[in-house]
Amino acid sequence: MLQKVRTSAKIHEVMVQVTRKDSKESVENMIRRFTRKVQQSGTIANAKNAQYFTKPISKRDRRTKAIQRQERKSLKVKRMKLGQR
Repeated sequence: MLQKVRTSAKIHEVMVQVTRKDSKESVENMIRRFTRKVQQSGTIANAKNAQYFTKPISKRDRRTKAIQRQERKSLKVKRMKLGQR
């Protein structure tokens, strides 16, 4: 499993490897140990966090979007009171 960690414009890769303890170890036990190591390393959590990354919005843009939301909501409430929706 390959893990990419982003730190200040640099990407570090971390490998998770599992080998057999002895020749009698079953594949199921190896898979179980591998999944445990992947969970502990945080590979999946980092990938999910990076999947939905959005750039930070400026204060001005946040205000304009909030004003637009309020206007849409007030229009919706007004229509509901008039029975148009």
